[in-house]
Parts: sequence; structure tokens; C-alpha cells
Amino acid sequence: MYVQSLRIENWKNFQKGSAQLTRRLFLIGPNASGKSNFLDIFRFLRDLSIPRGGGLRQAVEARRGISAIRCLAARRYSNILIEVELREEGNKDGVWSYRLSFNQDKQQTPSIQEERVEYNGRVLLDRPEKQDKLDPLRLTQTALEQINANKEFRDIGDLFQSINYQHLLPQVIRDPQGFSPAQVENDPFGRDFLQRVESTPVKFRDSRLGKIQAALKIAAPQLKELKVDRDKLGIPHLVGLFEHWRPHAGKQIEAQFSDGTLRLFGLLWSLFEGDGPLLMEEPELSLHSEVVRHLPQLIERINRHRRIKRQIIISTHSEEMLSDPGIGPEEVLRLEPGPDGTLLRSPLNSSEELAQLENGLTVADVILPKSAPSGLDQLEFPFK
Repeated sequence: MYVQSLRIENWKNFQKGSAQLTRRLFLIGPNASGKSNFLDIFRFLRDLSIPRGGGLRQAVEARRGISAIRCLAARRYSNILIEVELREEGNKDGVWSYRLSFNQDKQQTPSIQEERVEYNGRVLLDRPEKQDKLDPLRLTQTALEQINANKEFRDIGDLFQSINYQHLLPQVIRDPQGFSPAQVENDPFGRDFLQRVESTPVKFRDSRLGKIQAALKIAAPQLKELKVDRDKLGIPHLVGLFEHWRPHAGKQIEAQFSDGTLRLFGLLWSLFEGDGPLLMEEPELSLHSEVVRHLPQLIERINRHRRIKRQIIISTHSEEMLSDPGIGPEEVLRLEPGPDGTLLRSPLNSSEELAQLENGLTVADVILPKSAPSGLDQLEFPFK
């Protein structure tokens, strides 16, 4: 199952917007246009659905409250709305719909204004319902987070829980305790990354490492072997054997790997890890431009050979990545900031852009220049 459409109101940068989503989607936009906030919509849905994870209240508090989530261009007390349409694997008629509208009460407690679930047009849940009106405290929890309430649509919760956001930072992978002495699980920035790799069942881990090693050898030709091993203190390390002028290969651990090598390793591992939607921010960082140029093909090739093909949403500024002629107009969403919030733009809704792409120009030629911030020529002014 994957997310095939999205509608939002008053969510962070976005006063109102809707978009059709594909299996692979590239988000393009200038700085501060809302690319990270767009990805956070899916992270929010994941946080809602985690059993015993705090649900709606914790998800809102983690984002510093309703007032911090609500779009600045919204009317003062407007509801926040997220509505997604989900399509089942191998079933063109299997379509789920989940709609959540929420606000806060006088005590600033998050409160549901509407929660609705449909399957192929049949309504399975429509809140507020009678019990909610008799006991308003019920509206502080979504049905998604209540096991006794979500039996008929648990597939939606399972998909949301499988959403995986990854923005691995080489500095964090090298020194996780320096960033957080306490144990952190499923950290998108890499504090538990090597532990997750090491704890993967040996059969799957070795298979993945073999495939990743083959790809890394292109970026780092001296790499002879790649494995994960624990030191005397039981701390897992990524170990690479590198060929050089000496007769025996030199061993290096992650602390000695370059930023680019660690980033590429993390990116490739993330593509293998999990089955749900994968959210990636600027995967081109620290990578050589020629490696970046091949990322769309590499991502698609890995995804095609998986048992379950994942939905992958990527934010990027990279001209090299977007120069891939295999990226279709339906796979691009451009974020356009304005005084009333950021707008979601698709080439499919522009006859001019669509014609240019169909005539052989790439997304980097047609769409990327439109995402450049205006007034760049004024950057030099204060320094003249």
C-alpha cells in the first residue's frame, strides 16, 4: 500500500494544497519553502499511529504545539487538516481514505474536530460520534492509536507505522554518544544506525553489505571488503578493508571513512531497510556530482528488485540528480512560496512545462530553475 494523494490545510508552510503522489517523488523548492515540513506530514501520521507512542498529544507536543504547526497565513483559530488516499498493492480497486482535522481546546490540549476513514467509498469511521459527544475527552485520541477502535482499518495504521524518515549525518554515525549519551532508537540522524545494521539477521545483513560494497567500490575503488564488527567493549563498527601500496589491505572503521562514503553507505542501507514509505532529505550531500547523477537510476533499480516496492519521497536541490531523463513529470512536485503560504505545483498542470519535458528536456532544465529564490543578484550588495 502507498499514498497516492494528499490534501492539507493550515499545515506549517501550507495554507491549502493537494497533490497526486507516485511511487518515486522528487520535491523541489527554494530554501524555507517547506520541503522538510512536507515530509513531516508523513512523520506526523507515523507518530499518531505508534501503539503506546503518545498518539495525537505527543505528536503535537513534539512539534511545539498547535500554534507552531498552524500555518502563519491561516485564520487565527483555523483547524489543521490532513487527508490522504492510500492504494493497495495489486488491487486497483482497493482504495483507503483517512481524514484528520484537529485543533486545541481552551486548555491548549489537542482535540479532534473530524476523523474519517473510508474504504472504496464505504465509511468505516466518522467522528465525532455519539460517544465522543457524551465524553469529549475521547477526542484527545485518534482511533488510529486505539487498538480496540482501529480493527476495521488497521492496515492504515500499519502503513503509517512503517514510514521511515532518514537524514543520516556522518558526524553522528561516527560519534553517536557525543550527540546523545542516552540510547536512541530508530534515530533518523544515525545515533543508533550501526546498531541497527549489526542487529540485522546475518543472512540479510551480509546480502545487503555485499550489494552495497559493489556499489561503493565505484565511488571508492580501493574498497576491498565491507563488514560490521564489535570491538572489545561491544560497540559495533563499520569496517572497511582498503587496498593500497602495502601488500595487505588497510583496515578502517567508520571514524576514518569520508563523509561521502558514509553518506552513500547510509543511503543504500536505508533503501534496503524496511518496507514502508521512505523519506529522504537531500541525499546528494557530500557525494561526488557523478555519483549523484546516477542516484535516481540506482534508487529505482534497488527498488525494482525488492520483494515489496517502496514509495520513496526525496527532497533535493541537485541539478545532477534532476538531469536524469528517466524522471517523469508525474514524479515531480515543486514548492512555490508566497505571501499566503507555499503552493504545490505539478508539471502535469502546466501545458508549457509538460510540453518541454515531452520534447526531451529534463526536470533540471525546466523545473529546477523555477525553484531558484528571487533576488540572488542582491547577495553581493552588502559586501560591495
